[in-house]
Amino acid sequence: MSPRRSSPLSRSVEDYLKAVYTLTERGEPASTSALAEALDVQPASVTGMIKRLDESGFLEHVPYRGVRLTKTGAREALRIIRRHRVLETYLADHLGYSWDDVHHEAERLEHAASDELIDRMAAALEDPSHDPHGAPIPTRAGEIAPADFVSLANAPAGVALEIKAVQDEDSDLLRHMESLGLRLGVQLTIEARVPLNEPLSVMVEGAEVTERISPDLAQRIFVGWSA
Repeated sequence: MSPRRSSPLSRSVEDYLKAVYTLTERGEPASTSALAEALDVQPASVTGMIKRLDESGFLEHVPYRGVRLTKTGAREALRIIRRHRVLETYLADHLGYSWDDVHHEAERLEHAASDELIDRMAAALEDPSHDPHGAPIPTRAGEIAPADFVSLANAPAGVALEIKAVQDEDSDLLRHMESLGLRLGVQLTIEARVPLNEPLSVMVEGAEVTERISPDLAQRIFVGWSA
C-alpha cells in the first residue's frame, strides 16, 4: 500500500473545519459569531472563508442559523482531529509531556504531520481509543466513538460520578484541575445543586475537604456515572 500524503488543505482551512466540527458536535449549526470567537478572528473573515468552503463542498448553509459540514467536510475534519489527538497521546505517553502542555504543541504539529506519520504513531501507541483528555480518537477509516457524557455543571447531585473527559484548550485551567485532584478516572460527588452562576460543592475521591468548583470549570469537566 502506498503511503498517504499530507493534506493539501491550508492550515487556515483545516482550523475552520475542525472548529465547525467541534461547534456542531451536538447537532446545532455553527454561527458566524461562534466561529469568530472560537478562531479569534473577525466576523468578516469568517464570512469570506465560509463562502470559500461552501463553494469547495466542505460546508453547507443552514438558513438564518449558520453552517454545518458536508460529508466531505466531516471526513476532512475527522482526519485533522485524528492527527491532533494522536499527537497529544504520543507526546504524553512517549515524550513525557504533561496533559496541560500537549494541546498547544499538537496544534503546532498537526498541520505538518503526514497521515503516514500519524498512523505509525498510532501503531506505536497500540491504536489508543482516547487522548490524554478523554476525547475519542477517530480511526484511520474516519469513525469516532460517541462522547456521551454530561458536563459537571449539568450533572445530578448526590450520585457517584467519574471524570471521563476535560476540555484541553486552557493550560492554566488544566493545571488548576490537577491541583484539585480532578483527573480522568477520579470519582466525585456533587453535594447539592446550586444556582447556575454559583460554585459547586464537590467531594473528590481521596480528598479530606469539599472542593468549590467554579461554574466555568464545571462546564469544562465531563462526567459519567461511576461503575
